[in-house]
Amino acid sequence: MDPKLRGASLIVLGVIVGTVITIGENSFADSAPGAADVQSLQKASDVSQANQKLPLSELRKFVAIMHQVKQDYVEKVSDKTLLDNALHGMVDRLDPHSAYLDPDQYKQLTVSTSGQFGGIGVKVQMENGYLQVISPIDDTPASRAGVQPGDMIIRIDDKPVKGMSMSDSVHAMRGKPGSNISLTILRDGHDKPIHLHLQRADIQVASVKSHMLAPGYGYIRISQFTDGTAKGMNKALAQLKKKANGPLKGVVLDLRNNPGGVLGAAVDVSNDFVGSGTIVSIQGRAADTEHKFKATPGDKLNGAPMVVLVNQGTASAAEIVSGALQDDHRAVIMGTQTFGKGSVQTVLPLNDGSALKLTTARYYTPSGRSIQAEGITPDIKLAPVKITPAQASGGFGYTEADLPGALKNTGAEAGAGPAANNANNDAGHSSDTGKDKGNHSKPESQTRPQSDTGAKSSDTGADASGTPAADSGNHGSADQPHSGKPLVEKDYGVYEALNLLKGLNTLNQNQTRGAKPSRPMAGQAHNSARHDGKAAAAGS
Repeated sequence: MDPKLRGASLIVLGVIVGTVITIGENSFADSAPGAADVQSLQKASDVSQANQKLPLSELRKFVAIMHQVKQDYVEKVSDKTLLDNALHGMVDRLDPHSAYLDPDQYKQLTVSTSGQFGGIGVKVQMENGYLQVISPIDDTPASRAGVQPGDMIIRIDDKPVKGMSMSDSVHAMRGKPGSNISLTILRDGHDKPIHLHLQRADIQVASVKSHMLAPGYGYIRISQFTDGTAKGMNKALAQLKKKANGPLKGVVLDLRNNPGGVLGAAVDVSNDFVGSGTIVSIQGRAADTEHKFKATPGDKLNGAPMVVLVNQGTASAAEIVSGALQDDHRAVIMGTQTFGKGSVQTVLPLNDGSALKLTTARYYTPSGRSIQAEGITPDIKLAPVKITPAQASGGFGYTEADLPGALKNTGAEAGAGPAANNANNDAGHSSDTGKDKGNHSKPESQTRPQSDTGAKSSDTGADASGTPAADSGNHGSADQPHSGKPLVEKDYGVYEALNLLKGLNTLNQNQTRGAKPSRPMAGQAHNSARHDGKAAAAGS
């Protein structure tokens, strides 16, 4: 062998062994800090065994290519750059979620999972060389600009994404709050690319938001799972109970467009409602990667019914919560098929400030299901639709008078016909006088508008006064944004979830009347809701 190549081979071999040895003692799960007990790292004693199995012929090829690049590439390249590129390529090609993180990228990862960073607020993954949007984060430039799950980002500031690494593209989207950025995206159903112009912001993710939907019925939205999510959930539940002046009748848990996050936070949120058994288990190739997270006794809703809203943007840790509540028969899952990210990433810090983010295990729901590349199938499938005011009022959005060639109501004008005579006779008036004719036409002209507007005012007037009307068609509350608009128009998914909650609550009351609530009854209520809810959704 060429002495230079031999020397380079020894150097590269030393670098590889040194890299393995320098792996630190902290580990994260699901691309996030806070789960050091999930994975144990490879011990240094394993290094010698790994060295014995190194493919020397492949290492020689690697060294030869590295030597050729250093010698003949059009520009001078340092050894560090080449080795860093090799590390990126070695890990990035494994799967969409594994990556080698240089010190800056590792810092960005820890910052993003803390819930505050500068950028546009979107969770992405690599797909065929482009960035695929998993979901936008609530109340961020991305969500306000209309970015949707499934969008493919093909250009960032007019620079092609194709050829960029995952970390480089994320770095390009992040930046100083107030700075401008343009995105070019492809979206299903659109023939041409969509061009968006956004302004970066200081993304401070309030991962938990809540408000009352109707008396006794709460709404909790989790936008992503961060270190503070579990604490935020407890605070939200306490506030809702205070507003309800007692126990809640039911809760809608909204996990739509939730890209996941900290595994430990997902386990803690599930534990708030699941009183026993396994919440999630993880299994990898190594013997020491198997771990089960068990629930502790207690349910902070005391068995009150729950509906969990999901969609294509519900991923990873959000799917863990959905799967746990579904398998435990604790909640009805409503919406569309979820994203299907069923893998766990462990972040292994290195001594030089860089890190290795490696997919080390798959996670399984309590029943043993792996949702990898499949997702959670909702109990009740509900398409993402938007209801217009005309649809919200019921009927067809038009009347007989709108039909071409419709007959005019000449009988009312002439005061003739059986209906007119009966109405006048019942009112005790004679149909012969003009006065009586006017008295008859006036109530007729007022009755229908009063009926229609009365229903609408009961929907909006309660919100305007700050007091929700019980079961009057009003499902908003004073603390709900834009509450003057009926809930069915604002968010059809939440509207249907609330209706289902009311049905479940009634069913539970009927089943437990005269007896203490029991776990089997809760399961029966869940199963009945799954059956009845499907029929209700199909008829909506």
